[in-house]
Amino acid sequence: MRAVTPGNGDALRLLAAAAGARAVVEIGTGTGVSGMYLLRGMRPEGVLTTVDTEPERQQFARQAFRMAGHAPNRARFIPGHALDVLPRLTDGGYDLVFCDGDRLEYLEYLAESLRLLRPGGLVCFAGVFAGGRTVDSAAQPTEVRRLRELLRTVRESKELMPALLPVGDGLLCAARSWGA
Repeated sequence: MRAVTPGNGDALRLLAAAAGARAVVEIGTGTGVSGMYLLRGMRPEGVLTTVDTEPERQQFARQAFRMAGHAPNRARFIPGHALDVLPRLTDGGYDLVFCDGDRLEYLEYLAESLRLLRPGGLVCFAGVFAGGRTVDSAAQPTEVRRLRELLRTVRESKELMPALLPVGDGLLCAARSWGA
């Protein structure tokens, strides 16, 4: 499992604050590090919906949020595979979607995010540099090829305004256009 770097965390906190985020989806709870940054940037009444295949990790994150002083109603933990859970979430009901799950599924997360985000909402993908492999011209494993496809899809999308932030191992962010 990849750890969210302080640079990524600070960027996520800033983006959540700039978006005035009240409703955020996080794919990949992990130990709660990214969730802590997101909660710090969100509006005080905001709710983080976090999805992970490992309920044990979610228990750890729940405890970490509580110890940090976040009220229990600030986070909703949903155990399960993201591509099974995301279709059950409200269309256009979210201000930000943070993707830090299975990189092989990032393109599918993008499709779900476009449905979940309100116009002007943000989608962010962690780890898109893949240790520098996405810009290396050598033959690459499937994960890197999928990341390159994600980068190309986001760049070419008429629905998104992207920026690739050089923090951590690369944070790809894109705002859903207001006309979408």
